Amino acid sequence: MIVRVARTVAAKDLRIEVRSRAALSAVLPFAATVLLALGFALGPDRLLLQETAPGLLWLAALFASVELCHRSYLTESANGALEGLLLGPADKGAVYLGKATAAFLQLLALFAVTTGIVVVLFGLPMGPAPLLLALTAALGTAGLGAMGGLLGLLAVQGRTRQAALPVIVLPLVTPVVIAATRATVSLTQGQLDGVGGWLSLLAAFDLAFLAAGYLVFGHLLED
Repeated sequence: MIVRVARTVAAKDLRIEVRSRAALSAVLPFAATVLLALGFALGPDRLLLQETAPGLLWLAALFASVELCHRSYLTESANGALEGLLLGPADKGAVYLGKATAAFLQLLALFAVTTGIVVVLFGLPMGPAPLLLALTAALGTAGLGAMGGLLGLLAVQGRTRQAALPVIVLPLVTPVVIAATRATVSLTQGQLDGVGGWLSLLAAFDLAFLAAGYLVFGHLLED
């Protein structure tokens, strides 16, 4: 039952994204602009750009996740569907898991595109272990999607809460961004020692965020 509800909600969100192209038309240009602005601020030093590229990449992913997860609830809010989610018989935790899954898949696609931008503009190397780099991207975006899928609900429940959304989200996902950045730095530099620890930390935070979201999503929906 939980899996079926989560799959249905995720498929619905992805269909809405395919039709509206919100991520393509708004979030992706936003992430690209952040990368370009930070790149110009650092100057033309190629070595410096390569060294800072992993941090810039995950910083852009972080900002994009806030905007993307805000948009994921706009349709429900505009059409009054949040009340339907609240009154419906479906498990509220399963609804959250579906929202988080859709956010994860969209963030992963955006991350793949922004990675291509960073590789072309900043010369970021892929390193000797591209599969571990892909695993880092998956675990990092899963953490951002899990937390954003929960707190994005606050953005459509009042102007004050929308303004406070980045203040709430950013400190909570900072460990995910730090761990993902450190793992990416090590992998792109060909240093595999210690990567397993950062990946384990990412997985632990992902599970913690998903468990917390499953438990408290219904309470946030009732507020």
